[in-house]
Amino acid sequence: MSGNNPGEQRRALTLRDVSEASGVSEMTVSRVLRNRGDVSEGTRDRVLEAAKRLGYVPNKIAGALASQRVNLVAVIIPSLSNLVFPEVLSGISAELEETGLQPVFGVTNYSAEREELVLYEMLSWRPSGVIIAGLEHTAAARAMLENAGIPIVEIMDVDGPVVDSVVGISHKRAGLEMARAIVKAGYSRIAFLGTKMPDDHRARKRLEGFEAGLAEAGIELVDREFYSGGSALMKGREMTEAVLSRSPEVDFLYYSNDMIGAGGLLYCLDKGIDVPGRIGLAGFNGVELLEGLPRRLATMDACRREIGRRAAAIISGHSEAGLIGGERVELTPVLQPGDTIRPA
Repeated sequence: MSGNNPGEQRRALTLRDVSEASGVSEMTVSRVLRNRGDVSEGTRDRVLEAAKRLGYVPNKIAGALASQRVNLVAVIIPSLSNLVFPEVLSGISAELEETGLQPVFGVTNYSAEREELVLYEMLSWRPSGVIIAGLEHTAAARAMLENAGIPIVEIMDVDGPVVDSVVGISHKRAGLEMARAIVKAGYSRIAFLGTKMPDDHRARKRLEGFEAGLAEAGIELVDREFYSGGSALMKGREMTEAVLSRSPEVDFLYYSNDMIGAGGLLYCLDKGIDVPGRIGLAGFNGVELLEGLPRRLATMDACRREIGRRAAAIISGHSEAGLIGGERVELTPVLQPGDTIRPA
């Protein structure tokens, strides 16, 4: 079973698959996976290793219902603590409203290992489909997705190999386009402020695209500042102060998201810094919070609600393309210059 051909008909794995892969009987496999019966440690380890490698998930639905799927859609996202994903969930919920399907949510806290555990638990209840944020998964999680035998939609990102269907934006292109707009406006001493890259693949891709865009003009980043944890206004203020104290020559601050960008904007205005004359700023996501700031932070609309809506449409069989699996929907984020980039 492979995910190399998105959209091909996939058969859900069975006890027989694990039995054949581990070289023991189906009855022994069942005892191991239900943690019952007297099974040697070596046999147990062989069965568990085979199940994980294949991506097999035991069925928690017992009896006469065991062969059926439930009208649930597993939705797995990295966070509920920022303003990005509630809008995605809103789009999913709205699209599923008249379908009889109910979304159930799991949160990974940007941890690949946590995602693997959440996915395992959700698949054990045999949902009708999975919507999962991002393209980067552990080998075990990818195996589970490839062999679930149900529609899978990876969301938010299109820069990389996919399991089945995908709905999102190119974060590399988003970073590239922002860099070009900043350079065109005459800024050249640019700093990046954002999340620690190992934890946030989409922010990493935006930074890669951003640096590529600067390189087109022969420009390199002057400074960069990273943080871990949730995105907050106070972190944006603190990071901005750190960068400007360390690199006072900086004339543009590019933030990996709007929340820390808003904090940076408030810091600059508090200090009487001329924005966008002396320093320009830009964030990413286009969250509604920006409408309440003294000035509108430049940003990019990441199409969050539309991503949720289109993903749910694929799961429910209402896709605009009429495809069953293997659909690629790339949306285009729109630059919103606001009041924090000088007119080009």
